This record gives sequence, structure tokens and C-alpha cells, in this order.
Amino acid sequence: MVIDKGSDGEPQAVGSPIGFRLDPSSGVPTYRQLVHQVEQALRLGYLQEGDRLPTVKEAVESLAINPNTVLKAYRELEHRGLAAGRPGQGTFIAGTLRRVGIAEQAELRVSLGAWLRAADDAGLDGDGIQALFASSLRDFLDRRDEPGRRRGAESGRDGIARPPAGRRARPGLSAPTGLRAGEVA
Repeated sequence: MVIDKGSDGEPQAVGSPIGFRLDPSSGVPTYRQLVHQVEQALRLGYLQEGDRLPTVKEAVESLAINPNTVLKAYRELEHRGLAAGRPGQGTFIAGTLRRVGIAEQAELRVSLGAWLRAADDAGLDGDGIQALFASSLRDFLDRRDEPGRRRGAESGRDGIARPPAGRRARPGLSAPTGLRAGEVA
């Protein structure tokens, strides 16, 4: 959040609780990057109902993008029920997404940090880490969403996660525990 001195000399909050960033090399359309950042901020608790998003003018000035791109992102957020425009005032958060508590997020961040350090120690660069994580996440979601599978259930009776049928186990790191394949916690 940007802090500015008010006319009475006291710090006064100006603008929105979040600022947008763009990754031109991601291949993701700019408006989708803005939508994803709002969704992530909602999931992590950085944004709450009633918070104002950056105005179109603020976003255009800070990102050097076309105003229609910001408007498209805000329309998408409105369509999803996450934001609502107020004429003359701006666009405000109007809905929420399921989120995990702060304590649980902190614990998950620590274990993910350990996994990231292990991946780095194993020699993976940023792209390799992203590829392994994305692949592991897809596999996890595919298994979790299988019909008849209970949420939170272990993959095997012995508690060892196994690859889906027809797929060989990949050697290396297991995500996100930081353990190498075959290691026991």
C-alpha cells in the first residue's frame, strides 16, 4: 500500500492495498495476469470485501498498458462475482475465495521453502522448479479429483503416494516434502 502524508501531517493511506506486476515473458495475456493477481491476493488474505482495486488510471500509469486491458480484467472479476464497479469511485472487492488461515499458510510456506531449497540443491533452476511443481500439482489434482476418491485420502494403504496407473514414478524429489524418492520422513 502506498502511504502519503495527509494535509494534517499524519500518514494517510492512498490507493489500493495491492499493486499489479506483469511478467511479459510468461505468455499469459496481460488481463489474465491482473485477474490471477487479484485472485491470489484474495486467497492469501491480502484483499478483503470492500477493498478498492487500483483505478484504471493508476494501473495504466504504473504498468504502461492500454486502459481497455484493465477494464477487461475488471469485467472478468465482476463476471466471477469478485469485484463490483462504483461509478466515480472505482472497482471494489465484492466477493471472496476459499482461503486457508494465516497459521496454516505460514506452516505450508515453511515446508514449501524446504522443498524449494532441496530442489535448488538438486540443481534445478527456476524453470525446472516450476516445471516439476506444475507437473506434480497436475498429478495431485488429477488423483484428488478421481471419482470415488475421498478428499485427503492417502494414495496407498501404506501412505505412499504412487503415480497414476500407466505412469512410471519419476526419480528425484517428491513435492513438496523435500524428501528424495525412497526417503522416509
